[in-house]
This record gives sequence, structure tokens and C-alpha cells, in this order.
Amino acid sequence: MAHSKKRDAWGSKWGFILACIGSAVGMGNIWLFPARLSAYGGATFLIPYLIFVVIIGSTGVIGEMAFGRAARSGPIDAFGLATRQRFGSEKPGKLLGLLPVLGSLALAIGYSVVVGWIFKYLFSALTGSFSGMASVEEYAAFFNGAAASNGLWQMVGLVLTMVILALGVGRGIEKANKIMMPLFYVLFIGLAVYIFTRPGAAAAYRYIFVLDPKGLADPLVWVYALGQAFFSLSVAGNGTLIYGSYLSQDANIPSDAKAVAFFDTCAAMLAALVIIPAMAVTGRNLSEGGPGLLFIYLPNVLREIPGGTVLLMLFFLAVVFAAMTSLINLFESPIATLQELFRLGRPAAVAVVGVVGAVVSLLIAPIVSPWMDVCSIYICPLGALLAGVCFFWLCRKDYVLEQVNLARSKPLGGWFYPLAKYGFCGVTLLVLVLGIALGGIG
Repeated sequence: MAHSKKRDAWGSKWGFILACIGSAVGMGNIWLFPARLSAYGGATFLIPYLIFVVIIGSTGVIGEMAFGRAARSGPIDAFGLATRQRFGSEKPGKLLGLLPVLGSLALAIGYSVVVGWIFKYLFSALTGSFSGMASVEEYAAFFNGAAASNGLWQMVGLVLTMVILALGVGRGIEKANKIMMPLFYVLFIGLAVYIFTRPGAAAAYRYIFVLDPKGLADPLVWVYALGQAFFSLSVAGNGTLIYGSYLSQDANIPSDAKAVAFFDTCAAMLAALVIIPAMAVTGRNLSEGGPGLLFIYLPNVLREIPGGTVLLMLFFLAVVFAAMTSLINLFESPIATLQELFRLGRPAAVAVVGVVGAVVSLLIAPIVSPWMDVCSIYICPLGALLAGVCFFWLCRKDYVLEQVNLARSKPLGGWFYPLAKYGFCGVTLLVLVLGIALGGIG
């Protein structure tokens, strides 16, 4: 049984929180949130986004952390625990649990391609390769070249990630996040303060923080705010669940979940407070999100701001930290699953996943965009929905409440269980349906 075997663990409360923040803070915060905020009316988008962050953070994030700790294992054993409680058999749950594990591996493989691009850009910024570029077209040509052939930097990012993972939860994942996440925030705060001092930035702050109530009547504002909140908080039935499995019984999960939601939202706002004012300073509209914003438009904009060369270095250094911490989380679920299923030692499990990740990521590099779309539109919401249904519908109510309230002096209010069972699971189903209908909302 997964419950009885000795398991790696976090060394401290803040080590766990920083690791969870690291898993949540990623490209969705940096290349999508500022674009969504810009496209859907600044504060008009911010209000529904914050509402959904509160709902998902106080239900789904708590649920996945508690589910992992209860099972002392990853999704396969956790889902098996749920079906055993409800149906007397672990087999259906264990089969279902394979989906979020494979989804995590598929997303990690695609993400490692993006991490390779970021390392390439950081190296190019540090060595002055961008100094002669003077137009969007030149940056676009550079990005197209990097996207077409970037195997070396892809492998650099992957090897660094695997070294950290091989060191284990406390010595590897926790220590890496304790270094990288504070540095990410320091760098982004520094960038935001510098851009605040530039002429023309004021218009961006007025846009971000002034509410147009009429915009709240637009259903798309709510749809994309929901998608952004859902994917930003990293609920997918795998990463948060597996990190929760390394928690001790005296961890206050609702308190930890609140901290993760708060700091993830801060990271998204910091990205917006760097990127939107940077666009305003140079008189441009933020008309595109995704890779184009990060690798083409933003470098071109930063070039035009005094000290742009240094800004570009610091920006991509911060982005490397955000991307690496997310990649570590995505690979941890398949690594832990191999350890559990085949009784492999950690170095062996890391080696197997690393080789698979290296080979497949090199093969799928030319089609990474549709690959990531399939993962985000179908697999992530389905994994989150399965985890939500297993924990909140299949496990007994008294068991769920016992697990989420462990180590709390005051149990969560009566609102929690119905909001989690009906609200969170309903929202997750909605994300899946809308994502399929609209071709992605996160």
C-alpha cells in the first residue's frame, strides 16, 4: 500500500508553499494574463478573474493538496483510494489516475521546448546578440530560427530540471524553489519600478485599474477570466496533488492554499505591471499574447526603453525561473508514479522520464503549439475534473472534511463542501466544455 512506505517530504512549510507557487507561476502569468487584461478592459477583467481565483483557490487547490496527502501518493493511488471507498475496488480509480499522469508528462514535454526558447533568449541577451536588431521583423526572424532549431538549449533546460529532480523533494525541488521564486519576484518588482519611472507609463496604470462597469456584461470577459484563473492556479489532478502527497499531517492546507493563490495572483499582476506599461511607454497596444508577445514584441519594445539591454537580460532571467519551477512540477508526477508502480529508485525514475522527455520533445518541437493546445484544452481540465469528482463525490463527506481540516484549530465553514462538490466541479466541467467549443480559454 502507498500509505505505509517511507516517503520523501518537504523540509518546511514555506518550502512547500514556494514549490506550489513555482508550479503555478508560469507562462500563463507572463504571456497570457497581461494580454487578456489588456484585451478585456483592465480592471473589468480583473474583477471576474479575482472572483474565480477565490473560488478555485478555496476549493480545488485545497482539494488536490488534501487528496494527495490523504493518499500519500500520486493520482493513481489517490484515485484508487476514492473508488475503493465508493465501489470497493481500486482498479477503476487506478486506471483513471493514469490520465492526469500522462497529461502531466505530455505537458512537461511541450513545456520543455518553450523552456529551451527561454534559455536561448537569455543567452542571446547576455551575449549581446540582440544589440543590432531594430525591428519587429528581425525579432520575428530570430524567434522563427530558434523555434526551428533549438535542440541544444532545449537539452540544457531539460538536464538542469532533471538534476534538480534527482536530488529529491527536500534537497532538490524545495531548495530550487526557495532560490528561484524569491529571485523571480525581486526581478519583476525591479522591472516594474523602473518602467513606472518612464514617461508615458501613467496611461497604462489608468487602464489597468479603472473599471468600466459596462464591460462586465460581456460574457467573454467572464469566460476568459475563468480560463485564466483555472490554468494559472495549476489544478489538473497531477502537480498540486503530488506536491500535497509530500505534506505532513500537521500542515494547514487551507492556509497554504490561500498563500499559493495570493502569490500566484501577485505574479500575474507583476507581469502585467511590467508588460502593459512597457507597451504604453513606446506607444504600442498590447494586441497579442502567447509566444509572440514574449519572444517578438516585448524584446522589441524593451529595446526602445533606456537601459533596454539590461532590462532584457533581467526579464529573461526572471522568466527562466518561472518556467523552470513549473517544468519541475510537471515532471514530478510521472517520476513519482514510476517510483510507486515499479519500485524504482529516484535517480532511475528521473533517468527514464528524462530520456523519454528528451527524445519526444525533440520530435514534437516543430508542432509544439498544437501539442500544447491539446494538453491545455482537453487533458488538464479533464484531469482536474477527475480529481475533483474522485475526492468530492466518491470519497465520503466526513473523510473529505477530516482531510482538509487536519491541523486546523477551527474547521472550514459549512460553505466549503457544497462549494467544492458542486461549484468547483461545475466550474471545471465548464472550463472543459468551453475550451472545446472555443478552441481554448486558458
